[in-house]
Amino acid sequence: MSEDESQNILVWGAGAIGGTIGAYLVRDGYDVTFVDVAADHVAAIGERGLSITGPFGDFTVGAPAFTPDTLEGQWDTILLCTKAQHTAAAAQALAPHLGPDGVVVSIQNGLNPLIINDHIPAEQVLGSFVNFGADYLEPGVVQYGGRGVVVIGEQDGQLTERAKQLHVVLQHFEPDAILSDNVFGYLWSKLAYGALLFATAVTNDSIADALDRPEDRALYTELGREVIRVALAHGVTPEAFNGFDPAAFLPDAGDAAARASLAEMVAFNRRSAKTHSGIWRDLAVRKRTTEVDAQLGWVVQFGRQHGVPTPLNARLITQIHEIEAGTRELGRANLAELRALLAPEEA
Repeated sequence: MSEDESQNILVWGAGAIGGTIGAYLVRDGYDVTFVDVAADHVAAIGERGLSITGPFGDFTVGAPAFTPDTLEGQWDTILLCTKAQHTAAAAQALAPHLGPDGVVVSIQNGLNPLIINDHIPAEQVLGSFVNFGADYLEPGVVQYGGRGVVVIGEQDGQLTERAKQLHVVLQHFEPDAILSDNVFGYLWSKLAYGALLFATAVTNDSIADALDRPEDRALYTELGREVIRVALAHGVTPEAFNGFDPAAFLPDAGDAAARASLAEMVAFNRRSAKTHSGIWRDLAVRKRTTEVDAQLGWVVQFGRQHGVPTPLNARLITQIHEIEAGTRELGRANLAELRALLAPEEA
């Protein structure tokens, strides 16, 4: 990939993640084209531009936007930014638009490069981890609520020239973006943090308020430990970010370490204008399915493969499904039900 080729970018999924990153790239002079399945969002971008709002300033950029069925052409850099559960369909749809020597960067939650690899040669797929706060508000408008770690890397950990060039691209959005030789370590840590976020989302509490409740610390600690146990069994070295310290969730780590990490996560989330997770917004506001299977499903799947029990994550997945189906209400009673699964020494 040449530097010129990295200047022309197709952002597949123009919601919270893709819309925010893409808008910043447009503002810095990149030639960005947006693709989204939401026709009203695409129409709004075409008519009024894409507006970013929030504590870091409000601005609007103009850029071409299409639905997948109206897009034509090929690109050498595609940023895949859809919800995790839509990864396979998006990978199939974008494949004809990927140049022969082009790359797809999965900027998503979950282990999505593993899914993309089934549809696009693995050597053309990179991983990226993001933890900034953003929300799709309405057609043509995205809120960028809080900075967070941004990471990019090759799946095999090599620090290639193309990874370095794409790292420079992401620095136009997040100046402290990291080029990593262990991007899967970040993605697995995000699964552990994600388990905590899914638990906060079955209540109506904000992320910070939920994580700050003393009565639930043991539950959050064991949820995270289930994921870290599976990651270690899978041969992954988890990475720390934004207050989440995987060492604090090691099987033999003391409760004091977990409390300290939870306190750091509370502090991080209190600094963000984004108070609730995207998971909660999907359940309470947008009334649509979440990424639970495409995130925590990996934990249960690999846990079963490696013989590592994951009862809390499995039950949390069930709760989320029941809320999605309208058979369970949001509320703190859901966490009480999860706490009942803790062993006496963990409660």
